[in-house]
Amino acid sequence: METIERGRISGLFDELGGSVADGFPAIHSAVHRTGGGTAYLREPGVVLLARPQTNVRGLGGFLDGFDSSLGFPGYVDDPTALPDSSQLCKTAGQLCYASFGPRRTTNENAASYFERLTSAGHGSVLEHASFSFLLYGISRSVTHELVRHRAGVGISQVSQRYVSGSVLRFVERPEYAADAELHRLFEERIDGAAAGYEAMAGRLLERQGQGAALLEADAATDARKKVQQTARSLLPNETEAPMVFTGNVRALRHIIEMRADEHAESEIRNLAVRLFLCLVTADPILFGDYKLQTLPDGTHKVTTKHRKA
Repeated sequence: METIERGRISGLFDELGGSVADGFPAIHSAVHRTGGGTAYLREPGVVLLARPQTNVRGLGGFLDGFDSSLGFPGYVDDPTALPDSSQLCKTAGQLCYASFGPRRTTNENAASYFERLTSAGHGSVLEHASFSFLLYGISRSVTHELVRHRAGVGISQVSQRYVSGSVLRFVERPEYAADAELHRLFEERIDGAAAGYEAMAGRLLERQGQGAALLEADAATDARKKVQQTARSLLPNETEAPMVFTGNVRALRHIIEMRADEHAESEIRNLAVRLFLCLVTADPILFGDYKLQTLPDGTHKVTTKHRKA
């Protein structure tokens, strides 16, 4: 990655409040409250929860089993350390050609190695490395788009059937936050949504206590679920819907290319840019071919010439 591009990316990461703890990047989002006390967020929060751990030394017994003239055992002594995710994908690719000898592409040239793979569309080796994130400060509108990306991902999302109104939060779109009148209307709307939910839940509890058949349940957990699954019908798409999201590198690259594009919906583009910033911070090699650009409205997009690897 070019020095100028690296500086632009790290600059935006810092500007958005990004931090790295023990190799795990995060961009957190502040919680705001209306005058009535309703909680809401304005930006996505992205927290890297898990990343690959690669044991290259474990290849030793396998490599020792080949003719010594091939020089395969030296593979584990490469002096250049890579991020574990890059090392895993590079090892997987080099296994395909038994490229473990002295003439292999060494770790020092890993960026060029992946450039050749992605430019040729050989993205299968990228599927070996996965990253897991906590995503919050994202609305039901965004998650309805994000969950369409099924290949190569795992999703665990908050259940509105099993959580009470005490954890309800909302998400303000940037178009509202930038306009005083729209912001006021947003706050009024979510205050009303929160109050309406609580009022409906209260009425449903009354009906449940009176023996309404559709609300009856033997276990306390099922009883609460029946109330909450009914009351949630009042909640708007602005309701926060946090999730743990896991994707392999190939899938994550596709998501960035689709959702950090300038034509993507603004709220999910905001999320995709933050995902990219955390990923490129965690592994600047596997995501080093991307360019960050500022759009006329001050938001950002991410592009690469090697799409759909």
